[in-house]
Parts: sequence; C-alpha cells; structure tokens
Amino acid sequence: MAGSAQVELWHADKVATQVTMLEAPNGVRYAAWGETRVSDTDLERLVGAVPAALAPALRQRAYYFVPLAIADTGENLIAPGYSVELGDRAVCHRNASFGSTEAVFVSTRLVEDRFGLAFEFFINVAHNFVEAAGVPEGFADLVWSQAEAQVRGETSQDAWETRRRAQERHPGQQIDERARNAFFESSFSDSLAIYMLSLAVDFDYHDLREREYPLLAANALAERLRQVAGLFPANQGYEFQIHYRRKG
Repeated sequence: MAGSAQVELWHADKVATQVTMLEAPNGVRYAAWGETRVSDTDLERLVGAVPAALAPALRQRAYYFVPLAIADTGENLIAPGYSVELGDRAVCHRNASFGSTEAVFVSTRLVEDRFGLAFEFFINVAHNFVEAAGVPEGFADLVWSQAEAQVRGETSQDAWETRRRAQERHPGQQIDERARNAFFESSFSDSLAIYMLSLAVDFDYHDLREREYPLLAANALAERLRQVAGLFPANQGYEFQIHYRRKG
C-alpha cells in the first residue's frame, strides 16, 4: 500500500466485531486482524507462553494483533495494512473498552523482529496482571533488598527513576512510599515480561540493554526471574532456562 489515502482506517470496536476471538489453552483471549505478517503458528506460540497461572487476573482482557494502532487521534483507529505515513502516526499499542472487556490492540508492523513484538505483548500482559493482582510480597522484598544493597542498574526507565526517587531522601526523612510502590510495580512488570519473553524467544542478556539507564546486573536479574518462575511455572511445551557464558 503506497500511502495512507489508500488505507481505510477502522474504529477499534468495528474491528472487534469482525474477528473471531480465540482462547489459548492457557486461558488468554486473543485475535488477529489485517495484514499482521505474523503466522498463526507464531501467534499461537507467543500467546501460549503466558503462564496459565496469570489467566484468572486477565479474564476481562482481550488482545488484538493488528498491523497498526493509530496514535494521533482521540479515536481508537486501526489500520488494516501498513504504509510509511501511517507507520509514522502509529503507536505500539492502544487500549479500548467494549462493555466489560478491556481490549489491547498491539501493532505488529512497528517492530522489525519477533523479539520486539513478543516484548511489546508481554509487557502489556504484565502491566495488566499487576493492575488486577498487584505485586507479590516476596518479590517486593527481593527487589527492595537489592536496591538497598545498591545493586547496579534496573530493568526499565520507569523502574530506574522510581527506585531513585524512593531512595532519594535526607537523614530523618521517611521513605517515599508512593515511589517505592511504583518501583515495585514497574520492576515486577518488567521481570514478568522478561520471564515470558524467555519462554517464547531465545535472546541474550545484552538484548535488553537500552541507552537511557544501566541494565540491572545479570545476577540480580536472574534472582528476580527465578522468583517469578517459581510463582508462575511455565506451561507444558515451554521451558525456563538461564545460561551463563564461560569467560575466556
């Protein structure tokens, strides 16, 4: 498609009426619409990586994989195909509500590889889970102990900034509980997303690195991921492993 004039934008609610909603064996509901360029097999594998133990908290959620979710409008508009112009107007995902269903429209054509699409999907799932179920106490204890030990780095810009604000206090001042809770939520969402990513895609620790903040030390990240794996075991057909490279 050469330009956006040739692409009819659809309202998200209209898209929802045109697709068949599927339910994966783990209980996650999803659908695909338009020229996503993601095969049914790859999509099944991706959605199937979400641990079944998360599904009860996602009961009201539905995930739609679409070419592009348009960002520069007050309406929830979806493009059935890709153009450069529409790509410039799109965003990684958009949320919409249909009655009791909270829908997440994930843009598949804004990312260049399976890693990018998988991480976008899993970070949405993780945030949705935290919104519904909160952060496990044991995980909060772990990440705060790491923060107090001044373990290097974090898992995202949000986690980095909220951790800094939670610890940025003068003698005699109380901890900023709002910032600390935000740190717990962001670090848990990140860790849960990275854990699911590891179930679906083989990737290197350095693939998680971004420029804006230092990535959490590998051993500390491994601690978090092992705790998440203990809380939410991998589904049948998926396996969680951490491999360390030998030096020299």
